[in-house]
Amino acid sequence: MNATTTQTLSLEEFLKLPETKPASEYINGEIWQKPMPKGKHSRLQIKFCTSINDVAENQKIAYAFLKLRCSFGIRSIVPDVAVFLWSRIPFEPNGEPPNDFLLFPDWTIEILSPEQSSNRVIGNILYCLQHGSQLGWLVDPEDRSIVVFRPEQQPELLQAEDFLPVLPEIPLTLTVNQVFAWLKMGT
Repeated sequence: MNATTTQTLSLEEFLKLPETKPASEYINGEIWQKPMPKGKHSRLQIKFCTSINDVAENQKIAYAFLKLRCSFGIRSIVPDVAVFLWSRIPFEPNGEPPNDFLLFPDWTIEILSPEQSSNRVIGNILYCLQHGSQLGWLVDPEDRSIVVFRPEQQPELLQAEDFLPVLPEIPLTLTVNQVFAWLKMGT
């Protein structure tokens, strides 16, 4: 991620700017453009959303959004996957989700790209936890590990056959190896 501006903008001013591709985030008064997702990154994003939504959407437990802008506090971030408990989704009167999510996700999943700063990505996960998120994952496809973040706890490095914690409401059981097995397509 590279800073795309040195001019300080307010969050409100940032939100009025046109969207960029790939998405830009507003962090500490600066605009940072995320790297373009590549093959492994994109595959994992879709599989996370599909796996979560397959067990949580029909029962109205939760929903996993792909690349959803979440603006809260003094940041506007775009997690790779943002999971919201159903009761926290601010549905419009017609039952559709709004375009603007002005709240933190309950669970944020970030997939590290080789050109990303891990500290900036971890900073976004920690920011989510400080504002009410219950869970954060930092997925590293290169070393096949996932660092789990929870409020007021030390991060936990999980690998191989370690089971991954999910939101307690979501009936999903995954190991780290199962997640990275998603990368093998057609086998």
